[in-house]
Amino acid sequence: MSNAVARILKTPDLRRKIGFTLLIVLLFRLGSFVPTPYVDYANVRVCVEAQSSTSGLYELVNLFSGGALLQLSIFAMGIMPYITASIIVQLLRVVIPRFEELHKEGESGQAKLTQYTRYLSLALGLLQATTLITVARTGALFGTSCSADLIANDSWYVIVLMVITMTAGTGLIMWFGELITERGIGNGMSLLIFTSIAAQFPSSMGAIWNGSAGPRVFFLVIAVALLLVLAVVFVEQSQRRIPVQYAKRVVGRRTYGGNSTYIPIKVNMAGVVPVIFASSLLYLPALIAQFNQGDGTNPPEWVQFISNYLTRGDHPLYMALYFLLIVGFTYFYVAITFNPDEQAENLKKYGGFIPGIRAGRPTADFLNYVLTRITFPGSLYLGIVALLPLIALSYLGVSQNFAFGGTSILIIVGVGLETVKQINSQLQQRHYEGLLK
Repeated sequence: MSNAVARILKTPDLRRKIGFTLLIVLLFRLGSFVPTPYVDYANVRVCVEAQSSTSGLYELVNLFSGGALLQLSIFAMGIMPYITASIIVQLLRVVIPRFEELHKEGESGQAKLTQYTRYLSLALGLLQATTLITVARTGALFGTSCSADLIANDSWYVIVLMVITMTAGTGLIMWFGELITERGIGNGMSLLIFTSIAAQFPSSMGAIWNGSAGPRVFFLVIAVALLLVLAVVFVEQSQRRIPVQYAKRVVGRRTYGGNSTYIPIKVNMAGVVPVIFASSLLYLPALIAQFNQGDGTNPPEWVQFISNYLTRGDHPLYMALYFLLIVGFTYFYVAITFNPDEQAENLKKYGGFIPGIRAGRPTADFLNYVLTRITFPGSLYLGIVALLPLIALSYLGVSQNFAFGGTSILIIVGVGLETVKQINSQLQQRHYEGLLK
């Protein structure tokens, strides 16, 4: 390992890319602690320290912002608006034919879709910033754990300035991510998410260590997390390879084709998106209920039901709905991102075929059959990985902690593997030897 690090440091281009990436990550983390104008930072810190655990309603967004959400910083929205916008644009390909045409146009079409994603990210950032400031003004951001005034001035121009500042922070985070992708190493947006989640681990581990159970439960949580990491690495690397043979073609004096390759179909084709979908959908009832509390002393029955059953991660009903939503969204997202008809058409166009399967419709049916069968264990895997930390933390008597949740582990491992692969390929291009032997 030390030799691999030495080779990285001796390679000027790779050293420059990694240094640039670390610099952007550092700027991203610094921005998470810069308060938005007119925010009473002292009161915010008091409320953050007084709160033993993050409210479930804002837990996912606070995780993806690296803790910046509850500190009302300029990067309070984090990367969440961009994630939501990317998912929406992908879903719109099914609804709007123009989006599907742009997707098939290649680089120029992808650039147009990226532009739409940016505009939508800013719009979502504006909406979420307005909602966050409204919640902060009503004192509901920290629930009942803190009643201090978070915003020093309630004038309209102050609110407008705060909304513009947070929205601009969303745009700056998008720019950071694109800079890393172009000039750094790895996927910029994924690395920023990785950084946000990793930043929450020390405080989460400290809270468990200082909890009522003490060091014994701390080490048990670490052991469960390591076992989950091993399982995630194993499944994320697993794939079904469908062999593809290309027929020989003679063009002039040259012969093309005749080689064989394969179509890799991963067990987890959907990644972490179904888990984010399910988490976001389960937060909607809690969000609606929060704004229908009435006078707070006698809320409606449906609000009480949501508060009792759909906001606690350790409740059986919550877990059952969470698992079913993950399974359903996995099939839904895989059906959108992988089109068997398109794959079969591309194989036919370039003279490729699956041995024993006729080109055209039979190939599409075969790919759909394989995809349906392999998506089932993939969806169960996502559901189990998402639920195991909730069950384990509940069994160990630890309050629900999103830093050790299934979403966090899936993202941390997935981004880590992808980044290591890119560093490995860069080293192999220059030294014929990868990062690890």
